[in-house]
Amino acid sequence: MRVYVPTTLAGLAAAYPGGALDQSVAYAVTPALREWYVSDDLEELEYAALNRAAQAALRLLAADPGAPRRRVVVAVEVADSGVGAFVGDEYQDQASLGRVVLKGPLPLAKAAAVHADVADAEVVADIAAAAAVIEAADKGDDDAQFTVDGAEDHELLWFATQEIPALLA
Repeated sequence: MRVYVPTTLAGLAAAYPGGALDQSVAYAVTPALREWYVSDDLEELEYAALNRAAQAALRLLAADPGAPRRRVVVAVEVADSGVGAFVGDEYQDQASLGRVVLKGPLPLAKAAAVHADVADAEVVADIAAAAAVIEAADKGDDDAQFTVDGAEDHELLWFATQEIPALLA
């Protein structure tokens, strides 16, 4: 199963020397995501899971004001046994659809790719603004949601795992 692990450049930099991501939450194509998205196209469903992970990366940026203002998502192949269902509220909001719990560290050697925001000043400013208001958006603030949606307009770039050192430089 492919999972999309939200992180930050700082989080990736911390994980890289040890070769493993020690995250507990990721996003994947789950039955709830399939039901909500109403599509059988696996590529579309994986893109939806990637976008949910990117939004979770905004929350990580909000919690770490010192991290560079760029969303990072690592796509990793994991055995089904390494992933558990997210247990939370019975009601899941749209952003939490596809959330799964990881049962252990994920070796970066199993990563298929890294997705990250470009370092362009305009993009970084939009991501910084979205990270600053993500909690307000979660509480229903329409203006904050508009700002978060603006960050989602920026596509994450694809990086091969061999490019991680350059991405972190």
